[in-house]
Amino acid sequence: MAQTKLDKQVEETAEALVFGIGRFLSGRPMDGVKRTDATFWRPGTRVLPKVEGRVSRSSYRAGWQRLTFRISTLTVLGTGGFQAGWAHRDATVATAREIWADPDPALAALEQTGIAAASTAAAGTAAYLALTRKRRELMREWVIPLHEALALPLRLPEQTDPRRYLHIPRNFSEDDAVIRVDVPGRLDFSKDLVADIITTKLALEGVTFSWHLAGRETYVTVKKTRKPPARAAFKDPKVREAVAAAKESAPVIGIGSAGRTVTVDLDDQSPHILVNASTGGGKSATLRCIACQMLHHGSLVFVLDTKRISHPWASGLPGVTYCRDIADIHDQLIALGLEGRHRTRVADELGIDADPKAIGPRLLILLEEVNATMKQLARYWEKTREPGDPKISPAIDALNEILYMGRQLRMHVLLVAQSATARALGGPEAREQFSTRILARYSLNAWRMLAPEIHPAPKPTKHPGRAQVVSGGTARETQVLFFTETEARQWATTDKKPAAGGPSPVQLLGQPAESLPDARNLTPAPASVPGEPAANATAPPPTPPTPTPDSAPAVVDGDHAVGLRQAAEHHLPGITLAALRFARANDPAFPGPAGKRGAELLYRVGDLKKWARNRPRAATNTTDLD
Repeated sequence: MAQTKLDKQVEETAEALVFGIGRFLSGRPMDGVKRTDATFWRPGTRVLPKVEGRVSRSSYRAGWQRLTFRISTLTVLGTGGFQAGWAHRDATVATAREIWADPDPALAALEQTGIAAASTAAAGTAAYLALTRKRRELMREWVIPLHEALALPLRLPEQTDPRRYLHIPRNFSEDDAVIRVDVPGRLDFSKDLVADIITTKLALEGVTFSWHLAGRETYVTVKKTRKPPARAAFKDPKVREAVAAAKESAPVIGIGSAGRTVTVDLDDQSPHILVNASTGGGKSATLRCIACQMLHHGSLVFVLDTKRISHPWASGLPGVTYCRDIADIHDQLIALGLEGRHRTRVADELGIDADPKAIGPRLLILLEEVNATMKQLARYWEKTREPGDPKISPAIDALNEILYMGRQLRMHVLLVAQSATARALGGPEAREQFSTRILARYSLNAWRMLAPEIHPAPKPTKHPGRAQVVSGGTARETQVLFFTETEARQWATTDKKPAAGGPSPVQLLGQPAESLPDARNLTPAPASVPGEPAANATAPPPTPPTPTPDSAPAVVDGDHAVGLRQAAEHHLPGITLAALRFARANDPAFPGPAGKRGAELLYRVGDLKKWARNRPRAATNTTDLD
């Protein structure tokens, strides 16, 4: 039995020796306990779960580093010890005899050596403390507190060394500094919470977070953003040069960080743009900036403004159709929907290789204060529709059609809202058509609703003209380009390129609906001559042409009777043919026919004018959302 126990001890000793040699050569800890995530080639960054006790620095080293240190140490000790062993033996014996014979010189030498060693140690300690003072202050004031705050959200073991995963430079508050925080690869933490803790504990402002969560190395980098300029005025020569060099389909929105020009290409990036801002956030200035650039390149602009006074600079400009009353906005949206359907047929006939400009001029629809406008459109339809008509306003349906097919048809919606909820825009599907969103003076709820993919939400600012342009999953802080009303009006008519089509002018309150499918009738009128008054809504109607036998007014009971087309063109300025036909089918107060000319129904001019004066209209200059 004693022999068996001895054999077992020898076997265990040999096994321990083999394992020890294996750990030595593989660079693993000699006690066999793995405390960090270090491998043979990669240093460790964090302590493994369930590891207790203090973790030394050597546990974070890569295996090849430990192996190199071990072999180097053995080599130095082996060669130096062997050479010095014999010489040391003889010297020790001689020295001992001398000291024994006369100890005073030895004691004096020992005293001098001690003083020199103490002085060297003190100087080295002072130098070390002086050189590492800022680093120790960084650790004490910033790194350790941040580590204590992040340990719980990241679920880090207590033994984790903060220096292994918090890479914070001493100049982290400067503009060019980059902060890196290694995060666990399990990703079971809140990115918003981690970002808030980093910005709060390090007292950071105006920073961006870049999350790198794919693959083995998972980390987040924090960089300071270079602020846009305090003001981006069109009168600045550099800004004016950037606007002049912009593509026809990519108007300049503003100037971003580091002086970069921020644009949105309506053909390649986003066919529609959503502007979400509270009162005083610069919504009208943003629309003015984009609209005047589009007019400069020959686009046609339709301003649908229930506030009536949002864009006085655009009134009377060639190429601008300004609708102020809800009835006119309703009719204009229906007409634009018909134009969109017509362009669809034209694009189908032209084929895939046709020039996009052959479809017609580019159309820009400015829809102001959508929260109030959509409600007023619904109310207007409730008052005018008859049993059997659809419950949803055809104007809202037309707007949704334009949103879904605007890119190929060169029709773009620039929509303004104080709160761009899905309900206000006609559903979440309609809101998703705005891939570019401009947010200013936004609330946290508005950011989470319109840009949920960006973490964390940038802090809003009250700086005039400052906004966040969100596109493609990124947010760019931008100083929106500012045009004065005079500058916008001049730029809209300077070097104006003619739109595709014929010379027919755009009426201020819209064209007859049946002429809208023809792109020629959407072509702007030539620019007005300087010094002459521009066309406006109160301009007298054009002089009727000389009557022909087919178009001459009929006389019924002593009053002239005309068809709806003649009434829209010559007697009822501002009311479209589509509106008259719609009212004839849906408005009980619409006058009855007074006669016929062939298959065409005729109506007394007096009755039509009386109906036009008394037709139902929604209240103007209101933002009531109830």
